[in-house]
Amino acid sequence: MAVLPIRMIGDPILRAPAQRLDAAQLATPAAQAFVDDLIETMHAANGAGLAAPQVGRAWAIAAVHVHQNPRYPYKPDVPLTVFVNPTLTPLSEETAWLYEGCLSVPDLRGRVRRHMHVRVDALDRHGRPLSFEAHGLTAGTYQHELDHLQGRLFVDGVVDPASFSTWANFDRFHREAFVAEATALVARYGG
Repeated sequence: MAVLPIRMIGDPILRAPAQRLDAAQLATPAAQAFVDDLIETMHAANGAGLAAPQVGRAWAIAAVHVHQNPRYPYKPDVPLTVFVNPTLTPLSEETAWLYEGCLSVPDLRGRVRRHMHVRVDALDRHGRPLSFEAHGLTAGTYQHELDHLQGRLFVDGVVDPASFSTWANFDRFHREAFVAEATALVARYGG
């Protein structure tokens, strides 16, 4: 396994829709090795998720894993999930404004409106059908990663540019209030 370089905002690959893979493409040793590298890179960067375009591959593959994450200590744990060719369906009209950051947009946070109850339909890393529901902050995490596969970054969803903040200023001025909001969302929706 290898830790791959993360592409930064301005790189055209982050703005292109990712290519879907069929089961035969996904089964190749190269694709499976790439999935391992994607996971390794996500963990090395303390990311809650990572999408293939963020490491230079225009494939519709992403991973999410949250376990005592130092960047997002308020997020509930999410088991390692690799999803390929995903579609996302909102299951309610309920939304919340979440402060988001991104490994491809270093040192910036901003508020994005996310659905609080979604269903993800995809393939797992072995080409088997995968379908699950996500709620609250976890639903926001999946939406963030699926955006990457459609060529969108969280900055595109920030409606109020006044919500942009460096990480240091988020910690200084906004963390306490947002952690209270996040805690309430976790209490309401669970993980």
